[in-house]
Amino acid sequence: MRTPTSTYRLQITADFDLFAAASRLPYLRDLGADWVYLSPLLAAEPGSQHGYDVVAHDHIDESRGGAEGLAALSAAARELGMGVLVDIVPNHVGVATPAADAWWWDLLQHGQDSEHASAFDIDWTVGDGKIQIPVVGDGDEDAIVVADGEVRYHDQRFPLAPGTTTHDEQHYRLVNWHEADDNLNYRRFFAVNTLAAVRVEDPAVFEETHREIRRWFDEGLVDGLRVDHPDGLRDPQGYLDDLAELTGGAYVLVEKILEPGEALPASWATAGTTGYDALAHVDRVLTDPSGEAPLDALETRLRGGAVDWHAMIHATKREVADGILHSEVKRIVRDLRRHLPLVPAHRAEDAVGELLACFPVYRSYLPEGRHHLDEAFTLARSHRPDLDETFDVLLPWLSDPDLAAAKRFQQTSGMVMAKGVEDCAFYRWSRLTSLNEVGGDPSVFALDVDGFHAAMVERQASWPAAMTTLSTHDTKRGEDVRARITALAELPEEWATALDRLLGLVPLPDPGFGSLLWQAIVGAWPASPHPDYRSRLHAYAEKAMREAGDRTTWTEPDADYEAAVHAAVDAAFDSPEVAAVLAELVELLAWPGWSNALAAKLVSITMPGVPDVYQGSELWEQSLVDPDNRRPVDFDLRASALARASSGRLTDSVDDDGLAKLLVTHRALVLRRDRPELFTSYAGIAATGPAADHVLAFDRGGAITVATRLPVGLAERGGWDSTTLDLPDGAWTDVLTGRTVSDRLDDILATHPVALLVREDA
Repeated sequence: MRTPTSTYRLQITADFDLFAAASRLPYLRDLGADWVYLSPLLAAEPGSQHGYDVVAHDHIDESRGGAEGLAALSAAARELGMGVLVDIVPNHVGVATPAADAWWWDLLQHGQDSEHASAFDIDWTVGDGKIQIPVVGDGDEDAIVVADGEVRYHDQRFPLAPGTTTHDEQHYRLVNWHEADDNLNYRRFFAVNTLAAVRVEDPAVFEETHREIRRWFDEGLVDGLRVDHPDGLRDPQGYLDDLAELTGGAYVLVEKILEPGEALPASWATAGTTGYDALAHVDRVLTDPSGEAPLDALETRLRGGAVDWHAMIHATKREVADGILHSEVKRIVRDLRRHLPLVPAHRAEDAVGELLACFPVYRSYLPEGRHHLDEAFTLARSHRPDLDETFDVLLPWLSDPDLAAAKRFQQTSGMVMAKGVEDCAFYRWSRLTSLNEVGGDPSVFALDVDGFHAAMVERQASWPAAMTTLSTHDTKRGEDVRARITALAELPEEWATALDRLLGLVPLPDPGFGSLLWQAIVGAWPASPHPDYRSRLHAYAEKAMREAGDRTTWTEPDADYEAAVHAAVDAAFDSPEVAAVLAELVELLAWPGWSNALAAKLVSITMPGVPDVYQGSELWEQSLVDPDNRRPVDFDLRASALARASSGRLTDSVDDDGLAKLLVTHRALVLRRDRPELFTSYAGIAATGPAADHVLAFDRGGAITVATRLPVGLAERGGWDSTTLDLPDGAWTDVLTGRTVSDRLDDILATHPVALLVREDA
């Protein structure tokens, strides 16, 4: 199996297609990247900017360059000695435009007699055997008409079954959008009605949905795959085995989110995860644990009482199970009641909803992960002793790995977790929002150096080729936004004072949400705000408050509440008093945020695993949640900056347009690619002296990473003083500066807050 030493993620769109990506490969190679990592390529919904809404599996999206584009990119990569990794989407297809998805159109036209009926996960026993399509607005049923041989609802088009003339005669029913919560009878991606799940556990469906992917490997165009959302599949392990056979055992990563203490199943045919677990470790080892208590106190004051994270997510997950995913709960219960007809449906739904709310991880993979199911039952019994007898009845059935209901329960628990935690609670918890990140538990505040070393030793032993990352298309905040927010843990009193001033100048109905909003504004505030920055913040504010869902929602927006939040965003630009507070905060946080950003970047590139650089993040990455983090990247700027960064030593300056970060990224990637023998093991390196707690250092087998942590505290104690690093014998050179260094940290880190050392005789 060919394995990359690093990857560089590109978002392929109609505006940046495969031909454009091919033209940028020389820059990626010069930067030090080993493989190029591409977003989904198969034909997607018309106008899709991300490609996760696949509508056809037999060809590459023509707007993204088509087959010729991939051939051109692959040829360019081969010429440069680079590999190609592609993101694939096995769980679902896009059905927002039925005519664009031939399978879905045929299914709607012919119902259970469609040749593609078995491809979709549909319960035909409900809804009078008709697919329920929740698109109709309140009181708008009269807009459903038949015209030109189709069923029409405004600009949406649906097929007519042969020999029929009315909507009532179809194999589907256009219903009110509220019906999705309770009466939907097809499985989706999370709660997205326009993404219908497909049954890749069926060998025929697997073959059809992977026809084009098979061609990529048969023709040597692609070297590896990233599998999107494997937790939505009925049998992830079986799917990965099938994929390994199709690809000949190629390098495959899974987008799997691990909760603290959870391990990826060792039986899976994968090199590991896409790196959210690594991201959580990096962020937390750079977070000052002494900030936890004062930031807790601030959160308590803002919220009017103490906030219990675990109680919060239990409540938000239960809201999801009883609300937008209740149709999935009802389907699990229908499957169960085939075996347990005497259990009342309402009690079974209540019990299943509680179990989903109590599930401690995304899902189990029975018989693997049985202890997680037992933990959920134990917690559910403590929450709902009135359901104890029902839990007794359900336990043996939900524990049976071969039972359809148990399989569906496993598919659903991850959906409930994602919607209840990532897409809701993350926006209701504002203690330190750099920790509110996919794959992380915000209640875990910090990680000490010994804990980090222990995690890396395990990673090196078990998953040395798993991905490491800091930013992705799904992260809630870009890596450098988080790096700046992380500094608040060292400055909690200053933050509380500034936040009180901001909330006094621009009062908000929910001060707790105000904290989350102002952290985002300060964290993402650029040195020279672009004219679109205001609109980007407004878009973020809207998404954040509606995802939080406690004051306003996507479906029922509170105009007055939202106006108050948007007024705060405008005040950041229009109010001199607010601007003055922001300027003070940005000045206070800029240099420790800069130090944290360089530390995080170097650590993420050199720690065990295969580092990924998300597009553009070799310079400052101050994006917010999607779609903000999928904006176009100026590669001409980066190529020019790389030439500048490579020309000589850089000064130690926060106002360097990201050149220091670019230099760190470039030198570290090149060393990993060109000297892989220096990165074959892991050992922590201790420091001795008064500032020993402020350094994270490790030896990868000849390359030594040195990174500053807690820079505010380091400055307050007067710097490194006489602190030394316990370097192995020999003369050591910092590849970032070319300097030969001693074991004194004030010498090693005299130029940058990070260093990457190699032995001179190596």
